[in-house]
Amino acid sequence: MPTRPNIVILLADDWAFADVGAYGGEIATPNIDALARAGTRFANFHVAGSCAPTRAMLQTGVSHHRAGLGNMPETIPPEHQGKPGYDAVINNRVVTIAEQLRAAGYRTYLTGKWHLGKTPDKLPVSRGYDHSFSLSQSGADNFEEKPNLLIYDKADWTEDRKPAHLPKPYYSSRFIVDKALQYIDADRAGGKPFLASLNFLANHIPVQAPDSDIAAYARRYQAGWTALRAERSARVAAAGLVPAAPRVTMNTMGDWNALTRAEQAQRARAMAAYGGMATAMDREIGRLVAHLKATGEYDNTVFVFLSDNGPEALDPMSSRFNAAIARLYYNQNPDQQGRPGSITAVGTSFASALAAPFRGYKFTASEGGLRVPLIMAWPGNPAWQAGAIARGFAHVTDVAPTLLAAAGVAPQQGRFNGRSVEPMTGHSLLPMLTGTAPAVHPADEALGYELSGNAVVWKGDLKLVKNLPPYGDAVWHLYDMASDPGETRDLAATRPADFAALQADYAAYARAEQVLPMPAGYTAPQQVQDNAMRELLVPRLLKLLPWVAGVLGLVIGGLFAWRRRKALG
Repeated sequence: MPTRPNIVILLADDWAFADVGAYGGEIATPNIDALARAGTRFANFHVAGSCAPTRAMLQTGVSHHRAGLGNMPETIPPEHQGKPGYDAVINNRVVTIAEQLRAAGYRTYLTGKWHLGKTPDKLPVSRGYDHSFSLSQSGADNFEEKPNLLIYDKADWTEDRKPAHLPKPYYSSRFIVDKALQYIDADRAGGKPFLASLNFLANHIPVQAPDSDIAAYARRYQAGWTALRAERSARVAAAGLVPAAPRVTMNTMGDWNALTRAEQAQRARAMAAYGGMATAMDREIGRLVAHLKATGEYDNTVFVFLSDNGPEALDPMSSRFNAAIARLYYNQNPDQQGRPGSITAVGTSFASALAAPFRGYKFTASEGGLRVPLIMAWPGNPAWQAGAIARGFAHVTDVAPTLLAAAGVAPQQGRFNGRSVEPMTGHSLLPMLTGTAPAVHPADEALGYELSGNAVVWKGDLKLVKNLPPYGDAVWHLYDMASDPGETRDLAATRPADFAALQADYAAYARAEQVLPMPAGYTAPQQVQDNAMRELLVPRLLKLLPWVAGVLGLVIGGLFAWRRRKALG
């Protein structure tokens, strides 16, 4: 049996289920595909519908409400702020995997996106990491030390507890790997195993990539979103990741063929940048793996690759207000998409196509928002299967207990370092990784989830789901995931007993997790804009007040002087 393994977590941002080549996607991801051949692909793995809640669960093995991320800073309504479970940052009632592994003798490092808090007590080095170079926000520019100027005033990077600056030249995926290797190599002589959590910005808005990577996809998406969705659905089925090519539904902005050539070119270019950004990230993962092979660490390293949620459908150019602000701060010319100085997004229709063969995308509680790729590999451990597909249900809270089990560390069960904490609720996936069991969640176990009013209960093959507008009709629907992964046949009327039972399961979950109802008229996209207006635009306007007051003073003073001269004749 290998000695205690190193652990490398590779967390992608806003990647769809089939963005990885090994999952049937058209994007070139040869290095991630190699990890899939060395390990297990999970076909039924679920996360939260947006980034910070998933990251809280990944770090702790505890539900996001109990970890304090009942909602994110960007999407939380003011009425919920500060209520139990709605800290909008990781709270002090949970313990991270880094804290537990460090107590067991591991070195611990984190690079890239954190998004779980920005005060000193919430930074990674206060939550178990020896060293970190982290971004506290949901995203930032990939070529410059610049925020997403539509919602932030600066890019909040820190190294350990100090404000940090990015090097020049800089590209996010390359830098995140560079910094992780720096930390790993600096402490190698100590002989301890390490946990390295690499949290990429790819493919979060702004979608940006090196020119050569964008050029590789220049003609790939010219057939449009409907063609891409059909292609991906067929390839996912052919890869054996769904039982058969499922019936699918699609949320679009309209018919691709009804767009002008210029509009088609603009959308295809955005997708070329998306593909290029994913390939650029994969290349950096390959560089990390090659380094670990060269230093003899590869065989005894557990690799975990996953995405934090499904593809992003929000588009900065989708409203007049955002479009005006985007044009003010960015070069939005079609030929500049994906390049430095742009803020590129693929939009609703291509996000729906990327999520094939599932319904929905990021923020939704549909499978397209919650079902993402998970690859786990331990190349030097013959007990872990190579090239396998695990079809049983799995959840992001399962990852931390799995990694602790691989390291031989008993997961905390309600106490850590003498204090009471939230117990880990996830299941170890080792039986699925070693092929000794097809699933670890009992068929009669109900697992609830809620974020921004979009809610789910999974139980066996059944899924009860409700999406608020603009993603759904705010009505509960019941689906059989084994026969209908595309969520196209509502069974609420034909299976009333199951429908009622899962509704009762959700009610019990909501009570236990202290889930709050959403304010009337709430939508996540509008809340992002409202919060940005309050926290960014208003302070910017306040900064202008002295200048405006000065100008008004000059104007009013000049007017009085003119009237006085006129009165004196």
